[in-house]
Amino acid sequence: MNTTFSCVGCGKCCTDHHVPLTLDEARMWADDGGQVIVLVEAFLANGLGLPAGQREHAERRSARVHSGTTEALVAITFAAYNAGRCRNLDEENLCRIYERRPLVCRIYPMEINPHIPLNTAVKECPPESWETGPQLILGGELVDRELAQLIERSRQADREEIRIKDQICASLGIRTTALKGDGFTAYLPDMSAFATVLDQVRLKPLEQETTEWLFHLSGDDVACQILASGARVVTEAPVNYAFISLRAA
Repeated sequence: MNTTFSCVGCGKCCTDHHVPLTLDEARMWADDGGQVIVLVEAFLANGLGLPAGQREHAERRSARVHSGTTEALVAITFAAYNAGRCRNLDEENLCRIYERRPLVCRIYPMEINPHIPLNTAVKECPPESWETGPQLILGGELVDRELAQLIERSRQADREEIRIKDQICASLGIRTTALKGDGFTAYLPDMSAFATVLDQVRLKPLEQETTEWLFHLSGDDVACQILASGARVVTEAPVNYAFISLRAA
């Protein structure tokens, strides 16, 4: 597969997309007055909820936690909350923070997850974006070395920062996850509290073991599998989060 790409400035990639952030970027986003959304998914140590071929990548970006009598691996994403146009997009679809824009924005249109190949058909960029410009992929391989380094930086941040994210979530009372592949739990924390806790935990990580996680599932069939594995499942309606189902209707 060969792919070229040239941004035409349509602004679609900056609209209605929650952009994953590193801890430094999340702090910057808070300083700028933006909202961070916390997206959580997990799988069990026995592999429930995860295709076998994806396990190594998923494990490396997840924190090992407890749920009931079993162990789970939870992945936590801090993302810029963009419902509608990004707050940093001006009237001419130019980025107001271009020189300090997040890593994921720099990496676009490439994917961070190594198990998700670039698929131009699902991108919102207009057709002309793929007709000219620098070569991105040649013979199925990414040829832009600088872009490859940015992708690795993003993946490395995922791996290095997950334990701190877990501790931040514990301090904010975020303790309900979805099962990977079944959905996400989504939180919109108070940003003043978020920034304060982020600073505190980074300065002095919590010494005590954090509290256990609970699972919010899309249906009783999935819940039964989780319960049979020893994990705990929530039974009440969400109060401080939303559940985003990935289950086909």
